[in-house]
Amino acid sequence: MELDIITEQADGICTMSLNGEVDVYTAPRLKETLIQQIESGCARIIVDLEEVGFIDSSGLGVLVGGLRRAKERDGTIRLVCTRDNILKIFRITGLDKVFAIFPSAGEASEF
Repeated sequence: MELDIITEQADGICTMSLNGEVDVYTAPRLKETLIQQIESGCARIIVDLEEVGFIDSSGLGVLVGGLRRAKERDGTIRLVCTRDNILKIFRITGLDKVFAIFPSAGEASEF
């Protein structure tokens, strides 16, 4: 399966809406997009995972690396996710303590 990434910017916040699977094949594209957003000056990023059906360790690694980059620029990455299968992965890995995870983009955008 592929990964579609839609990026939007408003009020100094970049939103990346993902649709598909984040795995070893699609993670490099996600990494490239995250780096582009951060390098272009957007360090407050919302990654919407509502349409992601699967994420593996390479995808998690990209998100962690992106968070580190964003923090270097006094920013952060917030996640939007209500899908139980994806939330379970964040809980099992302990990344639910690393990332702020919100049920909606509206709530995530209240920086």
